[in-house]
This record gives sequence, structure tokens and C-alpha cells, in this order.
Amino acid sequence: MKRYAVYYAPRPGAFASRAAAWLGWDVALGQPVAQPDLPGLPVPAAALTTDPRKYGFHGTIRAPFRPADGLTGADIAATVARLASTLPPCVCDGLHLEILHGFLALTPMGDETALLALGAGVVEGTNALRAPLTAAEITKRRPEKLNPRQRELLDRWGYPHVMEAFRFHLTLTSRLAADHADQAAKVLRDHFAPVLPQPFVIEDLCLFGEDAAGRFHLLHRYPLSG
Repeated sequence: MKRYAVYYAPRPGAFASRAAAWLGWDVALGQPVAQPDLPGLPVPAAALTTDPRKYGFHGTIRAPFRPADGLTGADIAATVARLASTLPPCVCDGLHLEILHGFLALTPMGDETALLALGAGVVEGTNALRAPLTAAEITKRRPEKLNPRQRELLDRWGYPHVMEAFRFHLTLTSRLAADHADQAAKVLRDHFAPVLPQPFVIEDLCLFGEDAAGRFHLLHRYPLSG
């Protein structure tokens, strides 16, 4: 794996299956799955999900990173496993669908204090695993668009949307034109409503890896047991 990440991914069940089918990529199986043909979409599901498909259904906790020099996949796995044993599960009221900067995502409802604490703990606990950012990686984050605090977070933790700037979300589409986003949102609210968890619980840290083709795979699931 050329990069690793720590994500939330739902445990096997109706929610996980429906989300994997929507994106067309099953991270647990590491293979494509057939996407649904949903009446009312502005274009086929495959055209709406081009960008998130390679990542699979997930919520970012530690964004993808290249391993620090000398670290193996086993080293990274052991660190994430130890970290999961020190952190408690996180509970929110549920999930709802939002349009975020032009893309559709599921976001948590209710008090997010515990979620912010989990995100901060994971970012801090995995920071030694990542190689320093290259100039190209910094440029990809468009530092000229970041505010001073976000630039500080990027330099300190390798990603600008962490700590108090963390906003957990589960991406469902690529960035869409406004009319397509509105139309797709109506369809997807109904499509996901029967399987959305209430409450929404983050029970595990999931270690993902990015293969040579740029597809992400669920490598290990570690229960939060702190």
C-alpha cells in the first residue's frame, strides 16, 4: 500500500451494503459492486460518484498519509490497534444528508463534542506514522485558500481540517452542479433513510490502505475500547 488512512466505516449490515453499492466499490471485499438504478437521479449513479468511488464509503478521521521512513504496514497497524484500545466509542444522535460545498454527504446530528475529541486523539496519536509533506502535497491542499489557523494545522498535523476545524462527513457524490445536487439529494434521502443508524455510533478505528491503482481497501478494524 502506498498510503494509509484511519477512517470510520460501518460494520457489516444493511447500511454498509447500501453505501458500498451506491458508490460502486466495496472496501471490505476490495472489488467493484453493481450500482443501483434509482429513478429521479439527474444522471446515472456512476457519473455522480466518480470521485468518492476510489476511497469507498468512509468518514475520514486521519487523512491519507505516506508512511514515515522505516515504518512497515505492520508497524502502522500495531500503532492504530494500540490507539483504539485507549479511546472510547463515540455516539451522535444520527445521520442526515447535507449538501456540502457542492457534494452530498451524510453528517452527524446532535452534540459533536465526543466526535471532535476522537478526531483529535487519532490525529495526535498517528502523527508520528506519517512522512513529512512534500511541496507537491502542500500545494494540493491549496494553502493560499487556507486561513492562518488552517495553515498552522496543515504544517503541524499534515492536514488543515483537524482539531477544532474537523467536520466529520460521509461523502456520497462528487462535486455537482447546484441543480444536480438538489435533485440527487431528494432521491438519496429516501434511498438511505431506511438504513441510517440511530443513534450513530463510531465503534472502531478502521485502517485503510491505498493500492497502486489508487483504490482504498479496508485492511483492519479495531474496536474502540478505551
